[in-house]
Amino acid sequence: MSKIIVALDYNSKDTALSMAKQLKNYVQWVKVGLELFTYEGPKVIHELKNLGFNVMLDLKLFDIPNTVARAVKAALSLNVDIITLHILGGEDMCKAAVKEAQNANSNCLLFGITLLTSSTSKDWPHIQSTQDFILNLAANAHNWGLNGVVSSGQDTKKIKNNYKKLACLTPGIRMPDSQKNDQKRTVSPKEAQELGSDFLVIGRPITHHEKPIQALENIITMLS
Repeated sequence: MSKIIVALDYNSKDTALSMAKQLKNYVQWVKVGLELFTYEGPKVIHELKNLGFNVMLDLKLFDIPNTVARAVKAALSLNVDIITLHILGGEDMCKAAVKEAQNANSNCLLFGITLLTSSTSKDWPHIQSTQDFILNLAANAHNWGLNGVVSSGQDTKKIKNNYKKLACLTPGIRMPDSQKNDQKRTVSPKEAQELGSDFLVIGRPITHHEKPIQALENIITMLS
């Protein structure tokens, strides 16, 4: 079964931890993204780890190789379990991140961002085929030593067919009857799993639901 990562996209540590405590007996993984980390910093990660969660630190690193390597080193000191970075940062940047993780002898997984699920071909008019572009980025992730890629569920099957060792992490998960919000290339949890996604990042369909645990239980049942 695909692993569910619940996105704690809040601006308050207390709110994030309150939700996490409700989820504790149902999921192993949570995500700390740009908003929560910018407001609260490393302390929220420490507290989530103390609650027993695996933590995805989703900062989508994209900078010169030395800066990214130092950021990865800092993130590894927090004992996070997944770090995201943009494959578009290039070979030297990605390899610097991989080397830092290897030097630390860490089990943390490095996932490369392909194209955001809020993007469509209209946002990239100079690219003839976004699917081919995404597949090329996945090839780079594979060749440069990353553990996996972040991509739409719509791209997962082709990535898996070509690069079986790459794990696929799928955001933009929406229930069939829920709003897409700012996401464009969405799939349901069941569709993502059937397409081969290893991790499903799910936020608003759970955290904005009036009954979050019921919503989560429904998704778990759907995937079982």
